[in-house]
Amino acid sequence: MRNRFWMSTVLLLLLGALYAFGFMNPFASTKTHQKVSTKNLLAISWQNAFCETHRNKRECRNVKPSAYSASHFTLHGLWPQPRSRVNCKGVRNFRLPEKLYRQLLVVMPAAKSGLHRHEWKKHGTCYGKSPEDYFKDSIYLLEQVNTSAVRELFARNVGKSLTIDQVRRAFDKAFGRGSGRKVKMVCDHGLITELWINLEGKIDRGVSLSDLMKNAPSVHGGCKKGRVDAVGFSR
Repeated sequence: MRNRFWMSTVLLLLLGALYAFGFMNPFASTKTHQKVSTKNLLAISWQNAFCETHRNKRECRNVKPSAYSASHFTLHGLWPQPRSRVNCKGVRNFRLPEKLYRQLLVVMPAAKSGLHRHEWKKHGTCYGKSPEDYFKDSIYLLEQVNTSAVRELFARNVGKSLTIDQVRRAFDKAFGRGSGRKVKMVCDHGLITELWINLEGKIDRGVSLSDLMKNAPSVHGGCKKGRVDAVGFSR
Protein backbone atom coordinates (compact mmCIF):
# COMPACT_ATOMS: atom_id res chain seq x y z
CA MET A 1 0.00 0.00 0.00
CA ARG A 2 2.81 2.32 0.99
CA ASN A 3 4.70 1.54 -2.23
CA ARG A 4 1.64 2.41 -4.29
CA PHE A 5 1.32 5.70 -2.44
CA TRP A 6 4.94 6.63 -3.13
CA MET A 7 4.69 5.60 -6.78
CA SER A 8 1.59 7.78 -7.24
CA THR A 9 3.30 10.70 -5.54
CA VAL A 10 6.39 10.40 -7.74
CA LEU A 11 4.22 10.14 -10.88
CA LEU A 12 2.27 13.28 -9.96
CA LEU A 13 5.48 15.19 -9.28
CA LEU A 14 6.92 14.07 -12.63
CA LEU A 15 3.78 15.12 -14.52
CA GLY A 16 3.84 18.50 -12.76
CA ALA A 17 7.46 19.05 -13.76
CA LEU A 18 6.74 18.16 -17.39
CA TYR A 19 3.82 20.58 -17.49
CA ALA A 20 5.84 23.37 -15.88
CA PHE A 21 8.61 23.05 -18.46
CA GLY A 22 6.14 23.10 -21.34
CA PHE A 23 6.38 19.48 -22.48
CA MET A 24 2.70 18.91 -21.83
CA ASN A 25 1.37 22.47 -21.83
CA PRO A 26 -0.58 23.11 -25.06
CA PHE A 27 -0.33 26.86 -24.55
CA ALA A 28 3.42 26.99 -23.87
CA SER A 29 5.23 29.41 -26.15
CA THR A 30 7.99 26.88 -26.77
CA LYS A 31 10.81 27.61 -29.14
CA THR A 32 11.12 25.47 -32.22
CA HIS A 33 14.33 23.67 -33.12
CA GLN A 34 14.01 24.53 -36.80
CA LYS A 35 16.50 26.73 -38.54
CA VAL A 36 15.26 30.33 -38.60
CA SER A 37 13.87 31.24 -42.02
CA THR A 38 15.91 33.84 -43.90
CA LYS A 39 13.77 33.94 -47.04
CA ASN A 40 10.37 35.40 -46.28
CA LEU A 41 7.45 37.33 -47.73
CA LEU A 42 5.67 40.01 -45.70
CA ALA A 43 1.99 40.28 -46.70
CA ILE A 44 0.30 43.49 -45.57
CA SER A 45 -3.30 44.49 -46.21
CA TRP A 46 -5.21 47.67 -46.94
CA GLN A 47 -8.02 46.68 -44.59
CA ASN A 48 -10.66 48.98 -46.08
CA ALA A 49 -10.48 47.12 -49.39
CA PHE A 50 -10.52 43.72 -47.71
CA CYS A 51 -13.70 44.65 -45.88
CA GLU A 52 -15.48 45.66 -49.08
CA THR A 53 -15.62 42.00 -50.06
CA HIS A 54 -15.78 40.51 -46.53
CA ARG A 55 -18.48 42.63 -44.95
CA ASN A 56 -19.69 39.97 -42.54
CA LYS A 57 -16.31 39.49 -40.90
CA ARG A 58 -16.19 40.61 -37.25
CA GLU A 59 -13.27 42.93 -37.93
CA CYS A 60 -15.18 44.68 -40.72
CA ARG A 61 -18.26 45.67 -38.76
CA ASN A 62 -18.70 49.29 -37.71
CA VAL A 63 -15.12 50.38 -38.40
CA LYS A 64 -14.73 54.05 -37.54
CA PRO A 65 -12.66 56.56 -39.56
CA SER A 66 -10.47 57.03 -36.48
CA ALA A 67 -9.55 53.33 -36.35
CA TYR A 68 -5.93 52.38 -36.97
CA SER A 69 -6.92 50.10 -39.84
CA ALA A 70 -8.75 52.94 -41.61
CA SER A 71 -5.51 54.70 -42.52
CA HIS A 72 -2.68 52.19 -41.97
CA PHE A 73 -1.58 48.90 -43.44
CA THR A 74 -2.50 45.87 -41.38
CA LEU A 75 -0.78 42.53 -40.97
CA HIS A 76 -1.83 39.54 -43.02
CA GLY A 77 1.20 37.38 -42.40
CA LEU A 78 4.91 36.64 -42.59
CA TRP A 79 5.43 33.70 -44.94
CA PRO A 80 8.64 31.65 -45.11
CA GLN A 81 9.58 30.93 -48.70
CA PRO A 82 9.10 29.14 -50.98
CA ARG A 83 5.30 29.38 -50.77
CA SER A 84 5.09 25.58 -50.64
CA ARG A 85 6.82 25.65 -47.25
CA VAL A 86 3.76 25.44 -45.00
CA ASN A 87 2.31 23.51 -42.06
CA CYS A 88 5.61 22.48 -40.51
CA LYS A 89 5.95 20.49 -37.31
CA GLY A 90 6.06 22.33 -34.01
CA VAL A 91 3.83 23.81 -31.33
CA ARG A 92 0.30 24.08 -32.74
CA ASN A 93 -1.58 25.73 -29.89
CA PHE A 94 -0.31 28.82 -28.16
CA ARG A 95 -1.29 31.70 -25.95
CA LEU A 96 0.35 35.07 -26.54
CA PRO A 97 1.16 37.47 -23.70
CA GLU A 98 -1.84 39.75 -23.11
CA LYS A 99 0.04 42.93 -24.10
CA LEU A 100 1.18 41.41 -27.41
CA TYR A 101 -2.28 40.03 -28.17
CA ARG A 102 -3.85 43.47 -27.59
CA GLN A 103 -1.28 45.01 -29.92
CA LEU A 104 -2.03 42.34 -32.49
CA LEU A 105 -5.75 43.13 -32.40
CA VAL A 106 -4.89 46.67 -33.53
CA VAL A 107 -2.42 45.87 -36.31
CA MET A 108 -4.11 42.62 -37.35
CA PRO A 109 -7.86 43.24 -36.94
CA ALA A 110 -8.61 39.82 -38.44
CA ALA A 111 -7.17 38.29 -35.26
CA LYS A 112 -10.73 38.78 -33.99
CA SER A 113 -11.69 36.07 -36.47
CA GLY A 114 -8.72 33.87 -35.58
CA LEU A 115 -6.38 34.85 -38.44
CA HIS A 116 -3.35 34.84 -36.12
CA ARG A 117 -3.91 31.16 -35.30
CA HIS A 118 -4.29 30.28 -38.96
CA GLU A 119 -1.14 32.22 -39.88
CA TRP A 120 0.88 30.58 -37.14
CA LYS A 121 -0.18 27.03 -38.00
CA LYS A 122 0.30 27.47 -41.74
CA HIS A 123 3.35 29.77 -41.87
CA GLY A 124 4.68 30.48 -38.38
CA THR A 125 5.47 26.84 -37.68
CA CYS A 126 7.98 27.03 -40.55
CA TYR A 127 9.58 30.29 -39.33
CA GLY A 128 11.96 28.81 -36.79
CA LYS A 129 11.02 30.94 -33.77
CA SER A 130 8.36 30.85 -31.06
CA PRO A 131 4.83 32.16 -31.72
CA GLU A 132 5.62 35.23 -29.61
CA ASP A 133 8.77 36.06 -31.59
CA TYR A 134 7.04 35.31 -34.90
CA PHE A 135 4.39 37.95 -34.26
CA LYS A 136 6.82 40.42 -32.71
CA ASP A 137 8.99 40.22 -35.84
CA SER A 138 5.93 40.63 -38.07
CA ILE A 139 4.80 43.75 -36.20
CA TYR A 140 8.34 45.14 -36.25
CA LEU A 141 8.37 44.98 -40.05
CA LEU A 142 4.83 46.32 -40.45
CA GLU A 143 5.60 49.35 -38.30
CA GLN A 144 8.45 50.34 -40.61
CA VAL A 145 6.07 50.45 -43.57
CA ASN A 146 3.48 52.38 -41.59
CA THR A 147 5.98 55.09 -40.64
CA SER A 148 7.25 55.50 -44.20
CA ALA A 149 6.48 57.34 -47.43
CA VAL A 150 4.54 54.27 -48.56
CA ARG A 151 1.83 54.69 -45.93
CA GLU A 152 1.78 58.43 -46.58
CA LEU A 153 1.20 57.79 -50.28
CA PHE A 154 -1.82 55.61 -49.57
CA ALA A 155 -3.24 57.97 -46.94
CA ARG A 156 -3.00 60.92 -49.35
CA ASN A 157 -4.73 59.04 -52.14
CA VAL A 158 -7.75 57.49 -50.44
CA GLY A 159 -10.51 57.29 -53.01
CA LYS A 160 -8.03 57.67 -55.86
CA SER A 161 -6.07 55.24 -58.00
CA LEU A 162 -2.40 54.38 -57.70
CA THR A 163 -0.15 52.55 -60.13
CA ILE A 164 2.45 49.99 -59.20
CA ASP A 165 5.09 52.43 -60.44
CA GLN A 166 3.96 55.03 -57.91
CA VAL A 167 4.02 52.47 -55.12
CA ARG A 168 7.46 51.25 -56.09
CA ARG A 169 8.85 54.79 -56.21
CA ALA A 170 7.56 55.31 -52.66
CA PHE A 171 9.37 52.14 -51.57
CA ASP A 172 12.56 53.35 -53.26
CA LYS A 173 12.26 56.64 -51.40
CA ALA A 174 11.62 54.98 -48.05
CA PHE A 175 13.84 51.89 -48.17
CA GLY A 176 16.46 52.51 -50.80
CA ARG A 177 16.85 52.38 -54.52
CA GLY A 178 15.71 49.11 -56.05
CA SER A 179 13.49 48.09 -53.13
CA GLY A 180 10.37 48.82 -55.17
CA ARG A 181 11.20 45.89 -57.45
CA LYS A 182 10.72 43.59 -54.45
CA VAL A 183 7.05 44.60 -54.02
CA LYS A 184 3.99 43.04 -55.63
CA MET A 185 0.60 44.77 -55.59
CA VAL A 186 -2.50 42.60 -55.19
CA CYS A 187 -5.94 43.85 -56.27
CA ASP A 188 -9.52 42.61 -56.11
CA HIS A 189 -12.41 44.18 -58.04
CA GLY A 190 -10.20 47.14 -58.90
CA LEU A 191 -9.21 47.79 -55.27
CA ILE A 192 -5.69 47.49 -53.87
CA THR A 193 -6.03 44.84 -51.19
CA GLU A 194 -2.45 43.90 -50.33
CA LEU A 195 1.25 44.48 -50.85
CA TRP A 196 3.58 41.47 -50.88
CA ILE A 197 7.16 42.30 -49.97
CA ASN A 198 10.08 39.94 -50.60
CA LEU A 199 12.69 39.78 -47.83
CA GLU A 200 16.01 38.03 -47.42
CA GLY A 201 18.08 37.81 -44.26
CA LYS A 202 17.49 37.01 -40.60
CA ILE A 203 14.85 39.26 -39.07
CA ASP A 204 16.05 40.88 -35.84
CA ARG A 205 15.56 44.21 -34.13
CA GLY A 206 18.88 45.53 -35.39
CA VAL A 207 18.06 44.71 -39.01
CA SER A 208 16.01 47.23 -40.97
CA LEU A 209 13.43 46.55 -43.64
CA SER A 210 15.82 48.25 -46.07
CA ASP A 211 18.49 45.66 -45.29
CA LEU A 212 16.06 42.79 -45.73
CA MET A 213 14.76 44.06 -49.07
CA LYS A 214 18.20 44.81 -50.51
CA ASN A 215 19.17 41.22 -51.29
CA ALA A 216 15.66 39.84 -51.82
CA PRO A 217 14.58 38.61 -55.26
CA SER A 218 12.52 40.84 -57.53
CA VAL A 219 8.84 40.02 -57.94
CA HIS A 220 6.82 39.13 -61.00
CA GLY A 221 3.15 39.62 -61.77
CA GLY A 222 0.61 41.47 -59.69
CA CYS A 223 -1.81 44.21 -60.65
CA LYS A 224 -0.62 47.40 -62.34
CA LYS A 225 -3.22 49.83 -61.00
CA GLY A 226 -5.88 49.94 -58.30
CA ARG A 227 -7.95 52.24 -56.14
CA VAL A 228 -7.15 53.03 -52.51
CA ASP A 229 -10.40 52.29 -50.75
CA ALA A 230 -11.82 54.45 -47.96
CA VAL A 231 -13.19 53.12 -44.69
CA GLY A 232 -16.80 51.97 -44.87
CA PHE A 233 -18.74 50.31 -47.65
CA SER A 234 -18.96 52.08 -50.99
CA ARG A 235 -22.29 50.54 -51.98
